[in-house]
Amino acid sequence: MEFEFSEEHTAFRRVIRDFAEAEIAPFATEWDRTHEFPLATVRKMGELGLFGLPFSEEYGGSGADLTSLCIAIEEIARVDQSMAITLEAATGLGINPIHAYGTAEQKRRWLPDLVAGRALAGFGLTEPDAGSDAGATRTTADLDGDEWVINGSKAYITNSGTAITSLVTITARTGSNEISTIIVPAGTPGMEVEPAYRKMGWRASDTHGLRFEDCRVPAENLLGERGKGFHQFLATLDDGRIAIAA
Repeated sequence: MEFEFSEEHTAFRRVIRDFAEAEIAPFATEWDRTHEFPLATVRKMGELGLFGLPFSEEYGGSGADLTSLCIAIEEIARVDQSMAITLEAATGLGINPIHAYGTAEQKRRWLPDLVAGRALAGFGLTEPDAGSDAGATRTTADLDGDEWVINGSKAYITNSGTAITSLVTITARTGSNEISTIIVPAGTPGMEVEPAYRKMGWRASDTHGLRFEDCRVPAENLLGERGKGFHQFLATLDDGRIAIAA
């Protein structure tokens, strides 16, 4: 078994290292000191194609392998872990579920901007009273006609302050209390983005809690099949752990 990088991976690593040292390293200390989320730099990461690395060309991605994404995360983490987790959470947790489980319309609506890095998505699993145990999800959603009505809260959601949408695990109270995933666009009435956490580290990472009070979204915002949220999030976390390790 060969454990060396291919020539292509080695060349790609040089490109990302040069970018990180020029565009991130000189400013990382100041971002951390001021808790600034450098959105302009995130946009540059998008222009470099980093958010589209593992996704299909149909939606603007490059169709690269997971090794390439891990190289990008590792090289950025060398100079600033806040920007590395921004990339990992956006790709592995924000884009990946839509790419893997979304309907054709959901993919058409959300993926082009997310894959291009023009926008970010959040991944709402962790809760104040349940932690990251997807099976203990307490945020609820009731189907009222053609809308889901969401109530509950999420905690420590990366990229949620600037996200155009958040993927939220809920317990759908439709008789069987099944766990599903719902797409909640930013600015939806009833969804509140709480103030950014004052963290000990990763302080340039955009991390907030989310609160839902009678938040209504269209029924078609359900991600994939009803009751499949537990499976979706476990599979998403399995993929994400590889990138997190980078």
